[in-house]
Amino acid sequence: MTDSRYAAKPWLGLLDDAQRGPIEPAGSLVHALRKAVEQTPDRTFLAYFDGRLTYREADELSDSVAGHLAARGLEPGDRVAILLQNSPHFVLALLGAWKAGAIVVPVNPMYKSGEVGHVLRDGEVAALVCSDRAWESYLRDTAADSPPRIVLTACELDFQTRQDARVLTFERLAQAADADDLTVVARAGHQAPEGRDPAPADIALISYTSGTSGTPKGATNTHGNIMYNAERQRTGLGLPEAPVYFAMAPLFHITGMVCQLGACLNSAGTLVLAYRFEAGVVLDAFAEHRPHYTVGPSTAFMALAAHPSVTPDHFSSFVNISSGGAPLPPALVEKFRTGFGPYIRNGYGLTECTAPCASVPPALEAPVDPVSGTLAVGAPGPDTVVRIVDDQGGEVPFGEQGEILVRGPQVVPGYWRRPDATAETFPDGELRTGDIGFMDEHGWLYVVDRKKDMINASGFKVWPREVEDVLYTHPAVREAAVVGVPDGYRGETVKAYISLRPGSDTDPDALAAYCKERLAAYKYPREVEILPDLPKTASGKILRRELRSRTHD
Repeated sequence: MTDSRYAAKPWLGLLDDAQRGPIEPAGSLVHALRKAVEQTPDRTFLAYFDGRLTYREADELSDSVAGHLAARGLEPGDRVAILLQNSPHFVLALLGAWKAGAIVVPVNPMYKSGEVGHVLRDGEVAALVCSDRAWESYLRDTAADSPPRIVLTACELDFQTRQDARVLTFERLAQAADADDLTVVARAGHQAPEGRDPAPADIALISYTSGTSGTPKGATNTHGNIMYNAERQRTGLGLPEAPVYFAMAPLFHITGMVCQLGACLNSAGTLVLAYRFEAGVVLDAFAEHRPHYTVGPSTAFMALAAHPSVTPDHFSSFVNISSGGAPLPPALVEKFRTGFGPYIRNGYGLTECTAPCASVPPALEAPVDPVSGTLAVGAPGPDTVVRIVDDQGGEVPFGEQGEILVRGPQVVPGYWRRPDATAETFPDGELRTGDIGFMDEHGWLYVVDRKKDMINASGFKVWPREVEDVLYTHPAVREAAVVGVPDGYRGETVKAYISLRPGSDTDPDALAAYCKERLAAYKYPREVEILPDLPKTASGKILRRELRSRTHD
């Protein structure tokens, strides 16, 4: 690496002194919690509708969860799966599991039975924390093949009294005989076991990837990985003391886990939770809690901008807003700034690098590449090396496209019990992202698209992202996704799926013509289909693979 053209780290010139400075994060988020309890015990840590939990209360409640788990036989290194939305229950279960020395397996509540079953079996999960409704409706049966020894169920109506019917649409169920009530356990006053504090090298999370290629694999995020990025967020966002974070991204997703919960806890700030994303609920929370920071996918900002009640005042408290998890079209950034004031700062990361490995510094705006129209995702941190390589593994010059490789303190050591996949994806500890991008001579990183999403039309490469960025400049387009579909003559051809902005009207031919005026002949979509909504993951990423399978049905 000493002769690497990227070893000079040109991106350091984009960072200020605080962002360039060395950091030595200590311990884990458990230690960050204890430090906050020592310094600001009565500060609100979690705000959930009209409910509040201070740092002291959250520490005591999670201690009790830890004590219960240990008393039930949970050993250090055992896996605890948490399948919950954004509520205090998630945070208390997470911290309690870590205090008991366990490894947490965050699970998407939108997963179907087969997906959850794979995670429970692959992770050999010893304890499961889920909603009472999920346990009764399908998880009890799902877990029968690989039953956890301990089950805690939660009703997310606890810790608040507002009962917002837009998201809290359920009723409390009778407590199951084969599960314990998480809230009761948390309030029981158990003592956390001694001698189980996690070390930086210990695995904190087994984060299962979305499985866009094959069976989902569990990335082993260590406590050190999390603390490094949590500290980089604290020093790099330019937020005030005692910052207020709004949890727009789900906490079970690595972005929400690190950039919201981890960064907040490491800053002794306040984390505002609203169960799940619903645009009206989110806007009301902005008005009530006046957050300084949030991060979410571009689709979430599209939904907020389209809400009939939205005003610039909803965003007036924000010091910084980030977007991650899905491509951020330049047109959306400008529309949002023009309509509401804030500049949305791009970011880039993966589960395998514990969320961010590049972001736009607070004092700067990301440039747009004049050739491709791609918005830069940011600059790497000072301890991170990002390289761009060709198919043979050789570094390409600045400005040329290749696969993005990442090395740094946030990169996980590998996949859970998958040595072959680890060796393939992390040769010599360097992460092969599978993303195609380039870096300019100043150190700005640009992500073009996923390597596997490239469309080959008559031998020409078409990156879906470039077509999508053009579609987003059309005033009627709310969401856009481009995929390759089989074509007898061209091999593959370009197809666009669109959802429209409320009150807008256009047709497929008009959209195709709009792209034809702005793109090379082989790039514009020959087919356009308008849908009410595009399929998305729980973190807001549009599911191209689902749209591809739709073309083959």
